[in-house]
Amino acid sequence: MGSLFSKSTTLRKNVRITDDEFVQLRDFIYEKSGIFVDVKRKYLFESRFSKRLGELGLPSFADYIKYLKIDRGEELKQLFELVTTNETSFCRDMKQLDAFRDNVLREKLDEQRKAGRLELNIWSAGCSSGEEPYTLAILILETLRLETVKWKISITAVDLSDEMVKRAKAGVYGEYSFKTTPDPIRKRYFTQVPEGWKIRPEVQRMVKFSQMNLNDSLAVQNVPRSHIVFCRNVIIYFDDTMKRKVVKSFYDNLLPGGYLMVGHSESLHKISQTFKPLFQAGTIAYKKEQ
Repeated sequence: MGSLFSKSTTLRKNVRITDDEFVQLRDFIYEKSGIFVDVKRKYLFESRFSKRLGELGLPSFADYIKYLKIDRGEELKQLFELVTTNETSFCRDMKQLDAFRDNVLREKLDEQRKAGRLELNIWSAGCSSGEEPYTLAILILETLRLETVKWKISITAVDLSDEMVKRAKAGVYGEYSFKTTPDPIRKRYFTQVPEGWKIRPEVQRMVKFSQMNLNDSLAVQNVPRSHIVFCRNVIIYFDDTMKRKVVKSFYDNLLPGGYLMVGHSESLHKISQTFKPLFQAGTIAYKKEQ
């Protein structure tokens, strides 16, 4: 999941939203997704939702809110698409990924070898269109090399947006997704197709994608226990209550000695004291000691 409301929309006549309608819609979004929209972004509701109101033939936001409360199935999916915009790429923030590979990943692989359990479970929460979990799979392949065939690697990748999950499963990407990717990596792990570049099967089979709302406690509890959780540039869109809820679910999911990785601009400083922060060059890794 990327930045909220970060892209401009095409010019069209926007439906105005009253203060009361904004609060009702904002609270509905928060209840369903945990995403909190500041009142300063009220105008973005008008630009983002006006087209959808037109498609549904609804003249006002009050009518749309009523519609949401009646039809919570397909329209809820549309709502999630409207409130999230996904900014991502392969090998994004490579300094952090290098630190992760050289410290956290190598540590966990060594621990598993010594324990005689050649398996590694990673949870990528807020995976967007798949660039992050596929990058993690590539990092593992680059690290294990020929040893990979001996290991059972499982990356569980989830996102709020059903459309992003569909794109991730397809595994075909345009040039924009490679803006931070070294050419040798693209040539080694992607095949050029008419639509762009398709992820190679040995990478794709390591990742399992599904649509998931991190505010859905039951769904979160069904995620397999993980050695590592990656959740970068997601919790910044939650208020403190939701941050604590999500971070606790990560803590509960992690196996003892597991790690949580968040975005370089994110911190658990005021959110959770249960993790031990480990400062590494380029990042902070949060460890579950027991």
